[in-house]
Amino acid sequence: MAKKTDTKKIERKINEALKILEALGFPRQQQNERSAMTLLSLLNLKPSDVWEASSAPLVGITPMMEFFADHYGKRYKPNTRETVRRQTVHQFAQAGLIVPNPDKPSRPTNSPKAVYQIEPSALKLLRAFGKPDWDRQLRKYLRTVETLKKSYARERDMRRLPVRLSHGQEIRLSPGGQNVLVKAIIDEFCPLFTPGGHVIYVGDTQRKWAYFDLDAIKGLHVEIEEHGKMPDVVVYHVNKNWLVLIEAVTSHGPVNPKRRRELKELFAGSRAAPVYVTAFLDRRTMMKYLDDISWETEVWIAESPTHLIHFNGERFLGPYGD
Repeated sequence: MAKKTDTKKIERKINEALKILEALGFPRQQQNERSAMTLLSLLNLKPSDVWEASSAPLVGITPMMEFFADHYGKRYKPNTRETVRRQTVHQFAQAGLIVPNPDKPSRPTNSPKAVYQIEPSALKLLRAFGKPDWDRQLRKYLRTVETLKKSYARERDMRRLPVRLSHGQEIRLSPGGQNVLVKAIIDEFCPLFTPGGHVIYVGDTQRKWAYFDLDAIKGLHVEIEEHGKMPDVVVYHVNKNWLVLIEAVTSHGPVNPKRRRELKELFAGSRAAPVYVTAFLDRRTMMKYLDDISWETEVWIAESPTHLIHFNGERFLGPYGD
């Protein structure tokens, strides 16, 4: 915990960080105490340190918040972790100020193991803060930052997973996480169990959704108000008039009774009968969630792609009446 005698140093360091964020052109929403301390934690810069002492550790969100408390006396509740990630760290990454997961670029950004590191040219700039050549260094950095952002964007795009939909369109999913499983669902599950089906929606670990055929979903008399409640993949099985709703489970749970009820309500107006499917990469993962899987749903395992497990054998991949 920061001592009372450090209060002036703390305030001065936070104000200096705020000046830097303003100089870098961040919007007002990121010119706040939370963002200033996030920057300081990424530099491992304590109240008594000079800017020249800035370093570039790999830091996760929780260690950042611990840094706020230990060195700046600012304690945030654990449930504000997502606020730090979405309202500060995400914007820092978009601006090219930090690099997500430089130790393992394929790691999804919403992984609990996600880490961040100050970008090397940004580190060089920030070490010059307060020195006579700060303004010159700042102008030089601002001239090159767009080029850096484009370069990192190209590298990220090269790592994306290419997926070809049934009608020939190709989409590219963010690397890692559940998207590896989502790709397997489209490449292997769909041709086997929904032949001739129309992929309507594909979620994405980083971008919320990678593909969404709004006209097709409206044609089924479904009105989607909140994308956050969507399953990971939605396929219209044209020949059988089924709407196959698939959850890809790597870190989040399967179609349990609560989730089944949510999906039923979300697609209540559909003229196609819903079929609920939980997909796993392997049996070991399925065993972790076995007690949660709802009856009257299906399970598909990517390591055994030609088989299904039917929770209630009355149907074999089909809708159930109420």
